[in-house]
Amino acid sequence: MGAALVLNATYEPLCVVPLRRAVVLVLAEKAVVVEAADGTLRSERMVIAAPSVVRLSRYVRVPYRARVPMSRRGVLNRDGGRCAYCEGRADTIDHVVPRSRGGLHAWDNVVAACARCNHRKADRMLAELGWSLSFRPSQPVVSGSFAAGYAARQPAWEPYLNAWTPAEEAS
Repeated sequence: MGAALVLNATYEPLCVVPLRRAVVLVLAEKAVVVEAADGTLRSERMVIAAPSVVRLSRYVRVPYRARVPMSRRGVLNRDGGRCAYCEGRADTIDHVVPRSRGGLHAWDNVVAACARCNHRKADRMLAELGWSLSFRPSQPVVSGSFAAGYAARQPAWEPYLNAWTPAEEAS
């Protein structure tokens, strides 16, 4: 079953919901279909185009969150699912400065890593191995587009995710 991107009344990306939830929002007239996916949903008396992007009919106030809570999934999403050391497919996370050496469990000290690189690095510092990072890890920007990264992105979502910038969120 698919998923749909939910936009606020102002076209701000809020979250990604299962297709079934998106259809319920449309049928309850709480949202309207902005973009339809391929395919239709049928019932005994109705045929509906499968929604890919829905916009809420009323504005929903989203509480401001100053920080994104750190999680394994969030780190993998931030780093694009790629190992910070070899650019391969990442499936674990690694502390750049190991916790055994005083490193913190924080966004700026954690990167995505493949199991091989994570095992080779173990509890050593990058300088000891002669390794370096191609980017500086940092906390991601708080936005609905970050949450949308948890689901497999659909091409129809890109205009709505890329159009919203953090400067617009602050206003």
